[in-house]
Amino acid sequence: MAFFEFIKLALFAITRNKTRAFLTMLGIIVGVGAVIAMIGIGEGSKRASIALIQNMGSNMLTIFPGAPGSGHGGPQAMGSGEILKPEDCLLIQHELGNSSVIAATPQVSTSRPVVFQNNNYMTQVQGTGPEFLQIRGWEMATGRFFTDGEVKGQAKVCVIGQTVKDNLFPNGEDPVGQTIRIGKLPFQVIGLLEKKGAGMWGDQDDLIVGPYTTVMRKIMGRDKIQRIMVSAQEGKAELADAEVTALLRQRMKTAPKDDNPFQIRKQDDIVKMQTDQAGILTALLAVAASISLVVGGIGISNIMLVSVTERTREIGVRRALGATRRSILWQFLTEAIVLSFFGGLLGVAFAATAVAILQKFQIPAVTESWAVSLGLGFSGVVGVVAGFLPALKAAKLDIIDALRYE
Repeated sequence: MAFFEFIKLALFAITRNKTRAFLTMLGIIVGVGAVIAMIGIGEGSKRASIALIQNMGSNMLTIFPGAPGSGHGGPQAMGSGEILKPEDCLLIQHELGNSSVIAATPQVSTSRPVVFQNNNYMTQVQGTGPEFLQIRGWEMATGRFFTDGEVKGQAKVCVIGQTVKDNLFPNGEDPVGQTIRIGKLPFQVIGLLEKKGAGMWGDQDDLIVGPYTTVMRKIMGRDKIQRIMVSAQEGKAELADAEVTALLRQRMKTAPKDDNPFQIRKQDDIVKMQTDQAGILTALLAVAASISLVVGGIGISNIMLVSVTERTREIGVRRALGATRRSILWQFLTEAIVLSFFGGLLGVAFAATAVAILQKFQIPAVTESWAVSLGLGFSGVVGVVAGFLPALKAAKLDIIDALRYE
């Protein structure tokens, strides 16, 4: 019998009892839909995490003083030392500006209460240089950023994020030109940063940025910077890491056998970590969802065994009219595959609907084409495996016994 004849026979057998066929396919529908939807949630979460990281600054490296190691005081925490200097930024830009680095800036940060008239708000205060906007990929909404001259002069000027603006100026006043109090010191607001949104460590707009010299000395009362932010050229983050490491080790006169007295964290490292974690989560979700496919396959196998029993006389008639054992086997195997395949198609539609609903509720989820192919492929495999035993049973029936069956 031709392949299409098997398909016709399978469709005829399935449509004779549509309700039972649908209930048989239900396990496959749920299984395929769950696999595609779970993979979509995992992939959507991964993309959202990567977007958040990249939103914090593309190709950014952060240099912290201190390095993990053993000693009388135990492991040294990242950022616990005070070995970085503002001059290190100038050195990095001067020596590496033509090879791997675009810009570098010192950075300090602290939390302080901020007051404007009757409004009081606790926020993060960051001290940095004019290169901050370029390194972080940020833009000004209104006003301007501070200059090198204001950094050198320890000017009491600042720019604020949108969240700070909403809390200090709830009536919609223009913050540019206003004077706010950070801790006990008055600062003039000279600019408003564009809204950046959520980041890996919370609301990126909940901050005030001022000259690092002012924040470091007048607010924090210290004379050492806490870290250095570096922007690497596109595709050269690894090279920048290696060159900055070599340059700082040379500047700090670190012996070849000694560990680095600083640590460098790259955005690419965080992206890779998030990608690996999301991959593991996606795999676990897919494995959990595939259990439904196994259950669906068992359901198909059971129904096909019942079908063979119900159609024993029909099988005997076909054999008596010249059908071979192989033809009978392929007839029932094709029926199981068709059931599974149509269940897979309905499962794809179910998954697409579920993903669309999740997206309406702002839950990161996507429909991956490879996940659809995987789900349909699995459904086909399940159909073959689930239908083989019933088909083999049908093919082995004796013609005389089948014709006598009532």
